[in-house]
Amino acid sequence: MEPFNWRCPHCGQNATVTDANYSRNVHEIELKGKDGPRCVVTTVISCPNNECQEYQISAYLFKAEWEQVGGLQDHYSLAPIGEPLANWSVKPQFSAIQFPNYIPKPIVDDYLEACSILTLSPKASATLSRRCLQGIIRDFWEVKRGRLVDEIKQLRGKIDDSIWDAIDALRKLGNISAHMEGDINVILDVDPHEAEALKNLIELLIEETYIARHEREQRLKKVVDISVAKDDERKKSGKS
Repeated sequence: MEPFNWRCPHCGQNATVTDANYSRNVHEIELKGKDGPRCVVTTVISCPNNECQEYQISAYLFKAEWEQVGGLQDHYSLAPIGEPLANWSVKPQFSAIQFPNYIPKPIVDDYLEACSILTLSPKASATLSRRCLQGIIRDFWEVKRGRLVDEIKQLRGKIDDSIWDAIDALRKLGNISAHMEGDINVILDVDPHEAEALKNLIELLIEETYIARHEREQRLKKVVDISVAKDDERKKSGKS
């Protein structure tokens, strides 16, 4: 298995997943069914953070086909093909980043609820993500209030070009465009990929706004604290 980057949904720490903390198994469904061969793939990741060590357990349903195993004649097994037909987060029950408590609570609450119903109701999840997006724009950038689409346009020139491009591209995507132009509380149809894209945008914006600002403030505070400490040392030693 090729190592890959991963963020723990329990503690929020970034880590590299290797064979040492990753397990994958395929459950072959050989029962007769109207949809043909299927298999369920389960994955388990153990967080390498010593203070966490929680599991992330996921399951994926795939179409399957018979493949010869190890070149052995008459020895076959079902193997997954294509993209997952469905997926489930077993632990935690839904995938969401655990953001620090300095992020405004209404924004975090909408984000967590959007994550919790992402697979059950993509359109309801997208509605919550859209409200969350508007909350971030109004709170962090203090834009003039109006339709979400107009509030987004006010961000141009205020934010990094790459972030603006991501927001603008998503704003124009499929049914999401109608979400941006209408009442944010009206539930409109979106497909699961569009709902997930909105959720991912919320995560990116929270990291690029509140978290980035907090980390910058902490670094600046550390510089000031060092300067103050040095001044105190000089005063105590009688030096000017």
